[in-house]
Amino acid sequence: MISFKNIGPGSVVAAAFIGPGTITMCSIAGTKFGFDLLWALLFSLIITTILQLMAVKIGLITQSSLSMNLISSFKNRYLKFFSIFLILSAILIGNTAYEAGNISGAILGLESLLGYSNYAFLSTSINISAIIVGFIAFGILFYGNSKIIQRILILLVLIMSVAFLFSAILVSPNFYDLIYGLLVPKIPEGSLLTIIGLIGTTVVPYNIFLHATLVKDKWNDLNEYRYVKIDTILAVILGGIISVSVIITAAAFPDLDISAASDLAKGIKPLFGDFSEIIISIGLFSAGLTSAITAPLAAAYVTNNCLSLSLDTKSIGFRIIWFSVLFTGVLFSSLNFKSIEIIKFAQIANGILLPFVAFFLLWLANKKDLLKDFVNNKFENAIAYFTLFIVIILGLKSITTVFGII
Repeated sequence: MISFKNIGPGSVVAAAFIGPGTITMCSIAGTKFGFDLLWALLFSLIITTILQLMAVKIGLITQSSLSMNLISSFKNRYLKFFSIFLILSAILIGNTAYEAGNISGAILGLESLLGYSNYAFLSTSINISAIIVGFIAFGILFYGNSKIIQRILILLVLIMSVAFLFSAILVSPNFYDLIYGLLVPKIPEGSLLTIIGLIGTTVVPYNIFLHATLVKDKWNDLNEYRYVKIDTILAVILGGIISVSVIITAAAFPDLDISAASDLAKGIKPLFGDFSEIIISIGLFSAGLTSAITAPLAAAYVTNNCLSLSLDTKSIGFRIIWFSVLFTGVLFSSLNFKSIEIIKFAQIANGILLPFVAFFLLWLANKKDLLKDFVNNKFENAIAYFTLFIVIILGLKSITTVFGII
């Protein structure tokens, strides 16, 4: 029997990968290519499900975090040091670099609702909305335990779902074209980078680490593995519904120029009125806020795991990590400051880490002495190897983009 108590950290997964970047990329895909790239989104959701299921299985059975499993698997101290460096570079520094973008996404939604709120101080313009979003995220992280945070994220994801699903229904899509776009792969001219972007914004490396850590806090009985799988699959499906809804909405406006997630809200207003803009703005605010919460949370869990520090969300060390990530994001977004070099470094680290983690997951998922009867079967391995091939391509794309090769 499935009840609310069986709902676990899968909500965090949906909250994390539906951020401003995903909404912007889905908006671009919809306005430029209509329903033609829906199959790529579906494909990315399948990849995400496979990686997350392997991660949570390892977390449940070993009752240890993914980062600890990874680090302890290396006996050579140099390899151990490299794995720690790579994980912290991609997760801690990466989440810090991207936190400003998460907060900026929430700001766009907030400003669409309430108007702009810049304040001139000396020769600097300060965005008050960034500080407001920062205080909301701070309050949730500081006063909430893991259960409370998860329930808040569930609420925000549900708000996102209702908002974007409503906007998709509003534009009255052709059902046949929708199904055809989901099931029939097409690569229109000039769409390759958008396809890679759709997959890249859905398959989030820090989600894999965070999910494996949180699942062992929720469940410790192998008989509950079915609940773990259901929780994970439902979360990815929910995230997929949100992403598909954004593409459907954006596809109704082929002439709309999308440069930020809020452009979709502005574009829909002339045809469907103020209420439609409010609905999308609420969804965008929720998307930015969920990512602004999960990024610092993931950074704290992974960093403390790697350094063998306390995972108590109330501990000083844990709070210092997430506060540092959140504060940096608020500072950069409020001053409209972008540290390009840090972001580039984070992209390179992510590009290396994702294939590295996918390979490691596949290796662990086949260790009979570790997982016993829960090792991958032939079918699961076939899908997992194909997934590994895809994430290697994604990783190479991330690295080569930084250096301007493609």
